[in-house]
Amino acid sequence: MGIVTSVAIYFVIWWTVLFVILPIGMRSQVEEGEVILGTAHSAPARFSLSKIVLRTTIAASLLFALFYLGTEVLGFGIDSFPHIVPGT
Repeated sequence: MGIVTSVAIYFVIWWTVLFVILPIGMRSQVEEGEVILGTAHSAPARFSLSKIVLRTTIAASLLFALFYLGTEVLGFGIDSFPHIVPGT
């Protein structure tokens, strides 16, 4: 696997993990009881982008390491799975 392919796969994994981690631990302004005028009631009460980016980077790095281990070290690929339709 080349460096460009690795970066592209990591980028896709990172964005996917971001949308998984984004709602974890978020509490809305209604749940906190502190609704600020002019904002949506469902807006986050406390939003820390740096914590979310750090958690996403750690989780994506672990997932990419598992992907790399499975594909490059252990040699699993799309041909490793049995065919659903016989004769293909």
